[in-house]
Amino acid sequence: MDFVTVTAAAEEFTCNAYFVDGDSPALVDAGAMPGVEDVVAEHTSSLDRVALTHQHHDHVDELGAVLDAFDDPELAAYAEHARRDRALSDGDEVVLGDETFEVVYTPGHATDHVAFVGDTVLFSGDVVVYNDGAFDDGSFGRTDMPGQSRERLTESLRTLLDRLPESVTSMYAGHGDPFHATDDESVHDVVERALERAERREPKYPEE
Repeated sequence: MDFVTVTAAAEEFTCNAYFVDGDSPALVDAGAMPGVEDVVAEHTSSLDRVALTHQHHDHVDELGAVLDAFDDPELAAYAEHARRDRALSDGDEVVLGDETFEVVYTPGHATDHVAFVGDTVLFSGDVVVYNDGAFDDGSFGRTDMPGQSRERLTESLRTLLDRLPESVTSMYAGHGDPFHATDDESVHDVVERALERAERREPKYPEE
């Protein structure tokens, strides 16, 4: 499978939205970059589905433009949405590209947050990221805004670790850089480090 960060050239605040090529072309999140649908169109003429990790504005602001441009591909999301075709639940499976992913419910940063766990790839959304300005090698989504919970997020990280196969060697997060395992560091290591930091209950950013 090929993965393209279609929001890489954004000048405004957005998530990483990923085009996943393969037998079932898909988009993980839509982002907030105007014109993102044109970038997706550079890589495919059709989308089977758009799968959302959660519905914070930086992940969905351009969702309508993407759905319109690709003639309403299936929209798969945990929370209700006016254009949702498929309601995701914990333990469901969704095909992205050439791989089947398990839906893992991971609230804390958002009440509707899910991660997509495959045999070799993790789309982690904002529950865990590799680098985000707060930490460089294992961080987690902020939990200081209304409706967020550090306690729920730490439980979500534990759940993710329990359901993350050792065969997963790449992590594509909602922010920061993708992570690819090395001889010295695995995706499990990154998630465990994020969990350790989240468990401290210390502010993630100085202004929290």
